[in-house]
Amino acid sequence: MRSIWNGAISFGLVSIPIKLVNATENHSVSFRQIHLADGGRIRYRKVCEIDEQEVTAADIGKAYEDADGSMIPITDEDLSSLPLPTAKTIEIVAFVPAASIDPLQMDAAYYLSANGVPAAKPYTLLREALKRSQKVAVAKYALRGRERLGMLRVVDDVIAMHGLLWPDEIRSPEGVAPETEVTVRDAELDLADALMATLGEVDMDSLHDDYRKAVEELIAAKADGRTLEPAEADASGGGTVIDLIAALENSVRAARKARGEEPETAGESAKAPVAKVTSLTGRKKSDGTGAKKKATASTKKTAAKTSTPSRAPAKKTAARSTAKSSAKTTAKKTTAKSDTKSTTKKAAPRKRASA
Repeated sequence: MRSIWNGAISFGLVSIPIKLVNATENHSVSFRQIHLADGGRIRYRKVCEIDEQEVTAADIGKAYEDADGSMIPITDEDLSSLPLPTAKTIEIVAFVPAASIDPLQMDAAYYLSANGVPAAKPYTLLREALKRSQKVAVAKYALRGRERLGMLRVVDDVIAMHGLLWPDEIRSPEGVAPETEVTVRDAELDLADALMATLGEVDMDSLHDDYRKAVEELIAAKADGRTLEPAEADASGGGTVIDLIAALENSVRAARKARGEEPETAGESAKAPVAKVTSLTGRKKSDGTGAKKKATASTKKTAAKTSTPSRAPAKKTAARSTAKSSAKTTAKKTTAKSDTKSTTKKAAPRKRASA
């Protein structure tokens, strides 16, 4: 790998000659700008504003634009002569736990390679010291015309350096968090934990750029004169959450299915089975008329049952009173008849005697 910077690591009084190598590379597909009318490529030419002549890279230098618009030329010799100890040195200023570095500060990554045989011993010493202390080194260095902050750590058997942003370059997240107060229930947290546990860990080497692969296939199809079929739209709902609990349960099911596991109840923490609704075939849909008729008939029956007992006592009472009155009348008639007979019997002997 080609080095982009040569210098040394300053470790106290120990100096370690090193070469700086890019640790990352960009694999994204790059496009060119073309003229839509004829397909001609659009190029940017560097032209001098004074003589309107195109210039080459060798004829281009640096300058600082003052407030009044005037240019102040700055040469590479001017920058190299600055009284800056980090101009060609990565100066270690402290050793701190890795957790004390905010990931937001992380920038470009580099490998530090020992430059020459004499650098092998101090390079190995710093590497093993970092391993045993389980800490990272915070350093300052100058690159591309400015002083930067870096973090040194061990990757396999190599010392790597991450460029860090200065603390004042990190913007405050003020106004980013939701302003409304939201209460998260324990059931929702349990489902979120279940989803996290189902997704589990992943082998980082197994992840790849699907978008770049699709772009490469599109370019190959265009070159062969073929037309690719459009991809099916994602039916996940487009990020619209209607029911958070349902969304979490469905996510747990989908994650388990993707991992080849048997789908279990999403509300696993509650141990509650999921009820399945099965449509019954061969049954006619009811329009509600039969139900209304049944309700009317039952209402009438209820009313009849309710009204009948109230009428029955009245009839019985009338019958009883009629029976009593008739009984009294019959008794009077019987008494009168018996009195008449007895009178007649008493009077009869008298008549016989007179005769």
